[in-house]
Amino acid sequence: MTAPNASPLPPDPARYDEVRNVAARKRGLEGPYIAGGYDPELDATLRRERRYVRVLVPIVVIIVATGLVLGFIGAILATPPA
Repeated sequence: MTAPNASPLPPDPARYDEVRNVAARKRGLEGPYIAGGYDPELDATLRRERRYVRVLVPIVVIIVATGLVLGFIGAILATPPA
């Protein structure tokens, strides 16, 4: 599956003999290159993923803090009165 705005990359003769390309040819695949691996637009991908990290970190903090608060409330409610 390719991105809608991605243009196909031209073949790279320097990578023809890389291990994954040799393995692809041994398996009888059409092209000498297995899709995936190196990201040709690494900067754009890292910018997009930075946004996910900014969302992921607060979610993890909220989940951990909620467990801590609920644990304290459960411990307080479970202790018998003195």
